[in-house]
Amino acid sequence: MAELPTCGASVRLCPSTLRREALLHLAAVHEPALQSALHGALQQASQAAWDALWIAEHQGRITSALWVQPLDHATAQLWLPLKQSPASLALLQTARTFVAENCMTLCHVILPPSHYAWEPVLLELGMTRLAALRHMAVKLGGRVEACQPAASIQLEPFEALAASTQHALLDVISQGSLDSPGLYEALGAEALLAGFYQRASAAPRHWYSVNVGRERVGALLLAPGAEWELLLMGVVPDWRGKGVGRAVLSAALRLACEAGAPELLLTVDADNTPARHLYEQAGFSGYKEQRLLAWQSPGGEQRCSRKWC
Repeated sequence: MAELPTCGASVRLCPSTLRREALLHLAAVHEPALQSALHGALQQASQAAWDALWIAEHQGRITSALWVQPLDHATAQLWLPLKQSPASLALLQTARTFVAENCMTLCHVILPPSHYAWEPVLLELGMTRLAALRHMAVKLGGRVEACQPAASIQLEPFEALAASTQHALLDVISQGSLDSPGLYEALGAEALLAGFYQRASAAPRHWYSVNVGRERVGALLLAPGAEWELLLMGVVPDWRGKGVGRAVLSAALRLACEAGAPELLLTVDADNTPARHLYEQAGFSGYKEQRLLAWQSPGGEQRCSRKWC
């Protein structure tokens, strides 16, 4: 890619010799809420992942940097420059063109509150807000009620279902869901599950189809660890409002409690009022908020013969 002039600076792909310096110009390096996620991304990065690390330079010195981290299923994560400037705007325009030329289905960015000022800029550059995320947690130590069995439902190992059945179940659960519907529409079941596999090293252990009698009515996906996380909890439309969601949440609490987990974490769309109320009634409280934005082109991978990474 040719160098792009911008207010005395030029934008180009970062050579390997400048990579360490360039990474220091990413906003996430200096934001505690994002440092852990960035560290994980850097640990997993292949050589090809650096084909989308760009720098802006002025008089031979790096003034800004941006990284489009490749993910599976023609998706990516955007890591923003440290600060807004004409150079950072040029970097974002370069990234937007790169995402489009590579027919990526979705390229998302996570904004903690300290980065909310970026949202108008990103929206102007064609991103959409997929969700306002609320991270919640509940302490399990000493909660006797958390270890009580959940009535009325049965849990079937998710891996016992054929892949096509797993995807079909998630498709039905997504219908009318208030939990980040734009994200599911852009990704689909296969890509969503692939992302969950990356976050849950023990998967599909502790992943379940939720049944009432012989009818499959929902799904429960958990990620065990030092702190257990509820990755997905959903009920099919015909069974909503009948207490199934509450029973599934009770089952999740019981499983985490029996494993000795000190707390259970989850993330919910702030606009999903029924789910938030259910979690709050179960003792969950919010501890962090973020916004999820993305460039998206559903079906982009199928329309394009060009492949990245």
